[in-house]
Amino acid sequence: QVQLVESGGGLVQPGGSLSLSCAASASIFSIYVMGWYRQAPGKQRELVAAIASAGSTNYADSVKGRFTISRDNAKKMVYLQMNSLKPEDTAVYYCNAHKPVVPIRDYWGQGTQVTVSS
Repeated sequence: QVQLVESGGGLVQPGGSLSLSCAASASIFSIYVMGWYRQAPGKQRELVAAIASAGSTNYADSVKGRFTISRDNAKKMVYLQMNSLKPEDTAVYYCNAHKPVVPIRDYWGQGTQVTVSS
């Protein structure tokens, strides 16, 4: 079982920045693909960004050039730096840990609210 705890959400004005953090309890953290997802009211949960063990990244088109995902395997942490925030970035952001080896597993944090509003 992996526990994920997010922090760093809040209220920010359009154009502002926020940084999210996720602490993982996984014993072998480095094997997990870590990701950030978000879910806005009335919408499906969507992938925002993901980072593999070796550091390769993947971003949703809507956040490319504005968001940066990173990880620290020694500290078992994953981060999401969000710049140039827009009102449409408003959502609950969830940390995800995906174990890509058998048995394949997905774990989720409790979510943190990000609100972009003036």
